[in-house]
Amino acid sequence: MSKDYDFKHVSVLYEESLEMLNIRPDGLYVDCTLGGAGHSSGILGRLDASGRLIAFDKDAEARNAASARLESVNSQANWQIISRDFADIEVALNEIGITAVDGILADLGVSSWQLDQAERGFSYGQDGPLDMRMDQSAPVTAADIVNNESAEEIAAILRNYGEERYAMRIANAIVRRREVQAFARTEDLAEVVRKAMPAKALKEKQHPARRTFQALRISVNHELAALESLLECAPRILKNHGRICIITFHSLEDRLVKEAFRSWENPCTCPRSFPVCICGKKPYGRQVGRKGIVANDEEISLNARSRSARLRCFEVISEEEQTNE
Repeated sequence: MSKDYDFKHVSVLYEESLEMLNIRPDGLYVDCTLGGAGHSSGILGRLDASGRLIAFDKDAEARNAASARLESVNSQANWQIISRDFADIEVALNEIGITAVDGILADLGVSSWQLDQAERGFSYGQDGPLDMRMDQSAPVTAADIVNNESAEEIAAILRNYGEERYAMRIANAIVRRREVQAFARTEDLAEVVRKAMPAKALKEKQHPARRTFQALRISVNHELAALESLLECAPRILKNHGRICIITFHSLEDRLVKEAFRSWENPCTCPRSFPVCICGKKPYGRQVGRKGIVANDEEISLNARSRSARLRCFEVISEEEQTNE
C-alpha cells in the first residue's frame, strides 16, 4: 500500500444497501466490514449530530485509509473504528456501552483493494507471497496450510469452503509438489492447481484456481465462523425496527444468511400436525425482500465483482407489534 493510503475500493450494491438499512439521521449503525469505507461514508453522510457510526475491520491498512476517508465526510455524526473481527461484535459493543443498534451492514469477502494488492496474496491472477491474511498479525497464512496440512485436511478445506469437485486431486498434487519444494508464491500454487485439473475443467469460464484460492482465504480468515457468530447475536443487538443487511459473494455465505433469516422469521419447531405452537419460539421479525437484491447490468459492467453479489435484509419487529398486525 502506498504511503498516502490510496485505498481504492468499489462498494458493491451501494445505493441498494443504504436504502435497505432505512437509515434514521439520529440512529446508531454498525458497518461490520469497513474496508475502504465506501458503505461507511455513505451511512455517515446520512447521519446528523445525534447519529453514530461504529465500524469494524481487522486490516490495519484498511483502517488507516478508511479513517482518512471518513474524516472527509461532511457530517456532524460521531464515528469510531474498532480494530477487531466482527465475530466479536456483541462483546466489542458492550465494552463501549452499546447494547442495541438501529442497523448492521456486512459486505462479506475480500475487498477490491485487497485483491488488487499482489503482496497480500489473495489473487491467483497476480504473483505475490502466499499469504491471504486480512489481519496481518494472524499466525496462519495460506502457505502454512498448503505446506503443513495433510492431503485429507487440504481436500476438506477445498471441498467445504470452495465447493471444489476435484478437491482430493488438487490436494494430492499440492502434497506431491511440496515434497520437492515448499509453496511460497501465489503464481506457483495457481499453476499446480491448473495442472491438477482434468481437461474438461479447464474449459470453464472461471480460472481453475478460483475455488482453491477462495477456500484457502476463507480458512485462513475464519470467514464462515465469523458470519455464524454475527448471525447468532444479531437479533439480540438490533432495536425494534432495526435492520441487518448482508452482502454475500458465494453460495456458502448466502446459504447461511438465507437459512438464518428464515429461522428468525419462522422459528417454530413443532410438527406441522400440531394444531398450535407449543415450542414457544417467537419470530424476531420479517425478511425485507425474500429473494435478495442482485446487481443490475450497469453495475456489473462497471464492477465485475458485483456479478456474484446478493444483498439480503431482515427487520426486527417487537413481539407486541407482530401480535397486533
